[in-house]
Amino acid sequence: MTSSPRGSREAKRLSAPYVYDAGALIALDNNDRRMWARHKLALDEGRDIHVPAVVVGQTWRDAWRQVLLGRALAGLQVDPVGLDTSKAAGVLCGRAATSDVIDATVVVMATAQRAIIWTADVSDIAALCRASGARPEPRVHAV
Repeated sequence: MTSSPRGSREAKRLSAPYVYDAGALIALDNNDRRMWARHKLALDEGRDIHVPAVVVGQTWRDAWRQVLLGRALAGLQVDPVGLDTSKAAGVLCGRAATSDVIDATVVVMATAQRAIIWTADVSDIAALCRASGARPEPRVHAV
């Protein structure tokens, strides 16, 4: 009987990526110990962690005061938001009767990647996930 070792590529395949919204970045910036523990564990597992570039713009104010956020961003994949994603986020805002295009962008990107969303605003993000009609619906976890 032969067993194959679990390489990092297989481990990545078996673990869903994360998408952080502004609440997750703010928690890291505020040195929230539980969020830092989750973040470090995800990095140790080799999990892909994404954040839409617009979320960085929503949270970034001052490099001198946001050293912790800068460190966290160094371990993330900051994803640009193109025309197709922007349009999909706008459509989702219409479906969900909300104007928060940044939250909608988080949901659109997480849906495309089958990712787990980390947020401080579970109710709004969950409502957008339901309105997206995606199956399976993205999983949403509270920061």
